Amino acid sequence: MPKTISKDTPLAEITLRRYEKPYSTSRRELIRKLCLSLGLLQPGDSRDIIVDILHVLLDARKSNKLMNSEEIRAKAIKLRKLSKLSINGTASSNVRRQLKRLRDLFLIEKLQNGYRITEFEELNTIFEKKIKEIYLKAIVERVKEYTDFIK
Repeated sequence: MPKTISKDTPLAEITLRRYEKPYSTSRRELIRKLCLSLGLLQPGDSRDIIVDILHVLLDARKSNKLMNSEEIRAKAIKLRKLSKLSINGTASSNVRRQLKRLRDLFLIEKLQNGYRITEFEELNTIFEKKIKEIYLKAIVERVKEYTDFIK
C-alpha cells in the first residue's frame, strides 16, 4: 500500500542551533556538536550513536572506502567502547535509521549496498552546496511563499 502524506507532514525540515565557536577538543566532541547544530541530535540525548556513525564514515572518507551498515555498526560499537560509552542504540535497525537521517540531510549517500560521505567531499563543501544552497534555500523560499500569501 503506498504511503500517503498528510497535509501536515513536512516535505523537508531542518533544525539549526548555534553553539560556541569550535575549539580544540576531541574529534568525537566536535562531531557531536555538529550533529547538535544540525538537529541530528537533541541536547541531553544519551543515545548519540549518530555521532559515532558519522565519525566512522568521516574516517572511511580518508581512504575513499564505501561501507555497508553492518561494517559501520561494528566500527561505531568499537568507537563507543574505546570512549567508554554504553552501546545503547547500536541495534542494526537503529543504525539504518540513523544512516537514513544522515542521507536525508545530504551528508552521506548510498551507492549499491555501501554508504559514504557524499562524493567523499569535505563537510564544509557539502554544507555549502547541498544543505545551505539547496535544502535550506528551498525551505526558506516556501516559508516566504506562505508569508506572501497571508495578507
